[in-house]
Amino acid sequence: MKRIIYLNEAGEAVAKRIQEELGDFEAIPLKEFNGNVFAGCKALVFIGALGVCVRAIAPFMKNKYIDPAVVCVDSSARSAISVLSGHVGGANSLCMEVAHILGAAPVITTQSDTTGYWALDTLADTNGWVCEARHSEMNRAIATLVNGKPIGLLLDIRDNGTDKLEATLPSNVTLIKNPEEAEGYEFVIAVTPYIYDISVPVIYFRPLVLNIGIGCRRDCNPAGVTAYIEKVLTEKGISPSGVKSVSTIDIKKDEKVVAELAKWKNVHVCNIYTADELKDIAVPNPSEKVREVTGVWGVAESCAIKASDGGRLVLEKNKGKLSEGADFTFAVSVDRGALRGGHIEIVGAGPGDPDLVSVRGRRFLRRADLILYAGSLVPKELTLCAKPGCVVRSSASMNLEEQFELMKRFYDSDKLVVRLHTGDPCIYGAIQEQMAFFDKYGMSYHITPGISSFQAAAAALRSQFTIPEKVQTIILTRGEGRTPMPEKEQLHKLAASQSTMCIYLSAGIVDEVQKELLMAYTPDTPVAACYKLTWKEERIYRGVLKDLARIVHENNLTLTTLLVVGEAIDNREGLSRLYSDNFKHLYRK
Repeated sequence: MKRIIYLNEAGEAVAKRIQEELGDFEAIPLKEFNGNVFAGCKALVFIGALGVCVRAIAPFMKNKYIDPAVVCVDSSARSAISVLSGHVGGANSLCMEVAHILGAAPVITTQSDTTGYWALDTLADTNGWVCEARHSEMNRAIATLVNGKPIGLLLDIRDNGTDKLEATLPSNVTLIKNPEEAEGYEFVIAVTPYIYDISVPVIYFRPLVLNIGIGCRRDCNPAGVTAYIEKVLTEKGISPSGVKSVSTIDIKKDEKVVAELAKWKNVHVCNIYTADELKDIAVPNPSEKVREVTGVWGVAESCAIKASDGGRLVLEKNKGKLSEGADFTFAVSVDRGALRGGHIEIVGAGPGDPDLVSVRGRRFLRRADLILYAGSLVPKELTLCAKPGCVVRSSASMNLEEQFELMKRFYDSDKLVVRLHTGDPCIYGAIQEQMAFFDKYGMSYHITPGISSFQAAAAALRSQFTIPEKVQTIILTRGEGRTPMPEKEQLHKLAASQSTMCIYLSAGIVDEVQKELLMAYTPDTPVAACYKLTWKEERIYRGVLKDLARIVHENNLTLTTLLVVGEAIDNREGLSRLYSDNFKHLYRK
C-alpha cells in the first residue's frame, strides 16, 4: 500500500496532483494516520510542514530496512524532501519523481547522493546481485566510502552493473586484480562468485552467473543433496549464492533430486536438455558408460556447459552418494557472457551526429582500448571521446581478415574492443560475418543498438511514418544492385503495400529504383532523398516519385543517401485513437 497524507485543503489539492500521475497512491487526511497505516505502507508522501511530518512518524520508526519510504512536500508544492529510508526504501527516487510532477525542488541529504558516491546498500537490488553483508557491515562500508578512505574494487565478472562501477569510479576507489592486492585498503568491494581469504574486510556482491549440471542414478533419494552440494561449493571457494540455474538431461527430468535442487536459493531456471543438444559438447571427464546409457559423454558437465552458453567449468564433475543407491554427479559453470578478459562490443553509432549515440554506446567508447570504426560511414568525431592510450583505427582500408586480426590481438590481451558501425548494426551493418568469427573462436561479444537513419529521416522530415488508418507499416529495404534481392522482396512487390518505404544503399541505381516503384506508387507520391542525415553535410531534397532519379543525379547524391517514399511524408491528417478518452487507461501505471 502507498499513501499520501495531507493536513488541509491546500495539501489535499497537492495530493490529488500527485495521485493523478502516480495512480497507485491512496490519499487520506492526517487524522486517519496511525501506526498501522505506517507499518502497512511501502511509501508515504506527507503534505505539510516537515516538523509535523517528523512528529507524526517518529513513534513508529524502526530502521531503514523496515520503515517505508517517506517524502515530505510543503503545502505550496515548492519543495519535496526525502525524509526516511532514502536508498533502501526508495525515498530518494520517490522524492525526485514527486518533485518532477510538481515542479518542486528536490531535497536529498543522503551523503552518497550529495557527494556522488555509490549507494552501496542498493547495488544488489539495482543490478540483480545478492549481497552477503550484514547491516552493520554495510553501514560501516558506506561510512568508509563517503569519508574518502581508500577502497579496493575486485571484479571477477562483467555485466551491466560492473560496467557502471568501472565507468563511475570514485577517486578513493581503485580496481584490484586479485585478493593479494587488497593489503592497504580499508575494505574491498568484491563482485564475484568466488569466496576469498582477504586480509581486510570485504563486502561481497554475488552475481547470479553460476549453473549446476546434475546427473543421478534412477530414483535417487534427494535427502541431503542440496546441503551436500552447498558444502562442496563452499569448500571449493565458490559461493552457493551465485547459482542461478539447475540443468539435466531429459531422461532425468522427473527425478526428485532435480526438483529439489530447482527450489534452492536463487535458482530461477531449470533446464532440461535432449541428448542431441548435448552430444557434441566436449567435457573434461568423459565416460563411455554414461555415453552408452544417455548418448552424451557426461551429463553433469555437458549440462552445466550448455546452460552457461559455453562458459567455463569452475567445478568439474563431482560424485556424491549419501545413501545406498543414491549416486549423483554435479558440475558448475560460469556464464560465458560474464567472464572477464577480452570483450567486443558492437556499437551502433547512430546516423552521424555524435550526440545521437546511446548513453551505453558512449560509455563503451570512453572505456575502449581499441575503437575500430567504419571510417567511410561513421564520422571521426564519434571517436574523440576515447580515453588516453586507446587505439582508434578506421576499417575503411582493411579487409575482413585484417579487421579480425586486429580485434583478436586486442581481445587476446584481455582488452575491450568497440566495433563502431553506422546507424543500428542490425540494419545493413555487415556484422553477421564478424559474429561468425567471434563464435568460431568463442569470443565474448555483445551488441549495443543505435538510432537508424530511417528514424533520423523521420525527424528531419518532421513526419510520422505511420498514419492512422492509412499507413501502418514501414519497410526498410534496398534496391537490387550487385547483391541480388530475393524474388519475394523485389521493390515493385514490396511497393504494392503502399507502405512508407525507406530504401538504403540505392542512390547509385536510382533509375531502376524509380522504375520499380512506379509500378505500384502513383507518380505524384511524395519522396525525399536524404543525404548524410544528421552530419554537418546533411542535405534533404523533397519531391515526387516521377522526379526521384533526377533529384539524385542533379545533386550528385552518393552512397550515404536514404530514399524515402510514401504518403506519410509531411502528412498531417489522421488522429491517433490513443488521444481518445477511451484509451487514457493505457497511460496509468
